Amino acid sequence: MERRSGYCLSVIMLVFGVVFLHCLVMTSFAASVTYDHRALIIDGKRRVLISGSIHYPRSTPDMWPDLIQKSKDGGLDVIETYVFWNLHEPVRNQYDFEGRKDLINFVKLVEKAGLFVHVRIGPYVCAEWNYGGFPLWLHFIPGIEFRTDNEPFKAEMKRFTTKIVDMIKQENLFASQGGPVILSQIENEYGNGDIESRYGPRAKPYVNWAASMATALDTGVPWVMCQQPDAPPSVINTCNGFYCDQFKQNSDKTPKMWTENWTGWFLSFGGPVPYRPVEDIAFAVARFFQRGGTFQNYYMYHGGTNFGRTSGGPFIATSYDYDAPLDEYGLIRQPKWGHLKDLHKAIKLCEAAMVATEPNITSLGSTIEASIYKTDSQCSAFLANTATQSDAAVSFNGNSYHLPPWSVSILPDCKNVAFNTAKINSVSTISTFVTQSSEADASGASLSGWTSVNEPVGISSENAFTRMGLVEQINTTADKSDYLWYSLSVNIKNDEPFLQDGSATVLHVKTLGHVLHAFINGKLSGSGKGNSGHSNFTIEVPVTLVPGVNKIDLLSATVGLQNYGAFFDLKGAGITGPVQLKGFKNGSTTDLSSKQWTYQVGLKGEEMGLSSGGSTLWKSQTELPTNQPLIWYKASFDAPAGDTPLSMDFTGMGKGEAWVNGQSIGRFWPTYTAPNNGCTDTCNYRGGYNANKCLKNCGKPSQLLYHVPRSWLKSSGNVLVLFEEMGGDPTKLSFATREIQSVCSRISEAHPLPIDMWASEDDARNKSGPILSLECPHPNQVISSIKFASFGTPQGTCGSFIHGRCSSSNALSIVKKACIGSKSCSLGVSINVFGEPCKGVAKSLAVEASCT
Repeated sequence: MERRSGYCLSVIMLVFGVVFLHCLVMTSFAASVTYDHRALIIDGKRRVLISGSIHYPRSTPDMWPDLIQKSKDGGLDVIETYVFWNLHEPVRNQYDFEGRKDLINFVKLVEKAGLFVHVRIGPYVCAEWNYGGFPLWLHFIPGIEFRTDNEPFKAEMKRFTTKIVDMIKQENLFASQGGPVILSQIENEYGNGDIESRYGPRAKPYVNWAASMATALDTGVPWVMCQQPDAPPSVINTCNGFYCDQFKQNSDKTPKMWTENWTGWFLSFGGPVPYRPVEDIAFAVARFFQRGGTFQNYYMYHGGTNFGRTSGGPFIATSYDYDAPLDEYGLIRQPKWGHLKDLHKAIKLCEAAMVATEPNITSLGSTIEASIYKTDSQCSAFLANTATQSDAAVSFNGNSYHLPPWSVSILPDCKNVAFNTAKINSVSTISTFVTQSSEADASGASLSGWTSVNEPVGISSENAFTRMGLVEQINTTADKSDYLWYSLSVNIKNDEPFLQDGSATVLHVKTLGHVLHAFINGKLSGSGKGNSGHSNFTIEVPVTLVPGVNKIDLLSATVGLQNYGAFFDLKGAGITGPVQLKGFKNGSTTDLSSKQWTYQVGLKGEEMGLSSGGSTLWKSQTELPTNQPLIWYKASFDAPAGDTPLSMDFTGMGKGEAWVNGQSIGRFWPTYTAPNNGCTDTCNYRGGYNANKCLKNCGKPSQLLYHVPRSWLKSSGNVLVLFEEMGGDPTKLSFATREIQSVCSRISEAHPLPIDMWASEDDARNKSGPILSLECPHPNQVISSIKFASFGTPQGTCGSFIHGRCSSSNALSIVKKACIGSKSCSLGVSINVFGEPCKGVAKSLAVEASCT
């Protein structure tokens, strides 16, 4: 007994020791996160932090580690993400955090990579996400009013916010517990424009309540409210926009923070593709830090994909690429990623001086501004030229500097230029998706075994119901489906006074949108659609009615619900009327609006679960029916060879939704093309950027390629299901994979040295000149050919370089010798390397290479 007692005592002491050690370890890793007027303070140290937004459900879990690592390699310190209420609580009190919805796993992966996390709980997120992230069931709670001093809404908002905070706490993921989460956000852009003012006297109490509710959750880390000038002192007001250098905090006790620096803009069906030059982004970031900023976040760093029916808008496309440094598929976008990486390194070289003091900002001319961060031992400076046309020669600290227009030079030592925002040292790449035939080929990407099911026109469900008059769509469907049928029978007598002179009867329908198809006696008679600016529209369709009973079936479709603006939740959809028949001999009109209509929420195919590929309804026919509306298609395919990102080219299809192995890759709409005008071949980065400044893809489908995640595929026997709403030919579908066509660089004699050389001694830096570097994007590639090389005055851009009047005769042979057969190569941009082709002329080296 004594031995047993001793043994038990030893075990107890061992367990106590383990627990004590665990607590000690947890305590030692716990970080204190506070802030003052200058910066966030982590473990007593002010920090300059570079952040980037990645929304976990817009990619797949197998993509997350690579996205996070590429973000870290690009110089990020923080990953920022929204939390999507409607994704996690699709039914009240029924939660889903599996797969792409696994917020906790995502945060843990960021932690594993050694980065911090900013969790933007909201729970209103905007984000071009369906209904701004709110679950539709919230709308039906009695007495509720969104985003105002309303008790039912506040109760639900608090319940969900508490749920997310508790989940993070339970996994010890707040920095105060030793985890990576250093910031949380409550509400979102409520103070934007006239949004808050529209909510009247109950807005301010709501803002104060939201802040106090959040801070009372005791996360141990700061909370922010973006775009909230009247944010209470318990939270940090932050800036969102293309530029935030002029942003002023609403308190002298909070740091200057930028939670959304828009790296591009979102794509809408029916619109061209927006993009933002990296020189302008770098200029905006450098200006922000020049003028006292210490936390900056890219929105987006990786945009990803609006899988399923998650896109908002309405009319937001399935692609959420956002022209981000990591593209929709997770591939590095050059030169954007590389130039910003160099910028981040330059800013971090200034961190010690920046966090120690306020910037001393002085004017050196009408468009020239210098900012100096100086202590007894540190000095860093930023020199900006905000002119849009003219270069500037600047004298600063006894030295002369050349500043291109719309640029900032960063001098970590107040003497030498480490980086200029307008001068790109990073490589550029030209990439394209190479389409593979949908017929059997060596890649294995063959679509075969096509079958189809016709979707019934009109009412086919036992769950149909009748109402007098026209109903609003969102209140009726609760967003369970994009589709709502409005059905009515009209009896036409032989003596009905329609025009008999050959003129057609016209069906007039006014709708709030977003898409409408009119069927008369089972046949499609006409369609209409809105756009991202005006979702409501009216159609007038010539129809042929016959004596007796005529069936009118109107299919109304939504394309993502409103996600932004005051009272966005009250924005309706569907047919509100009038619905009229015109074309009587006496000029009169019959109004059908107040008749008894029959309604059906959703499609028969949705009710039958056709998207999974199951059911016995699928029929194989000798000739696949094509170019007809309301039809489901199914095919099988083997996974295409390789591991590069995969897309599907929807050429030939109309509009609908697609599923791969039961998972929706999103809405497709290749027939909605962008206007023919508004795009330019090149975009001048100089001058203020806006969402309509730089556009491409005019006159073409807004989106033709749709991401098919590799992790959703099996090696063989994959099932593709399509619902075609308007009419298309699925046999024209094909797979496409991304290939890099060229790697380019163009460096002038006036470029700064590569930022990585900053650690060199002054003498070594002074002896070195600018360096052009090339590197193949994939680990197993080498430079196989040089398509172009010129030292002198080359013109053009990557893929279209041409020789200028001045060109070294031996540039091509020198570049080939240095680069071919190597994964990477570097050449000095100097007459010492290439000779002197033309004295007294500023020279550049431009190279385009291929990698295999």
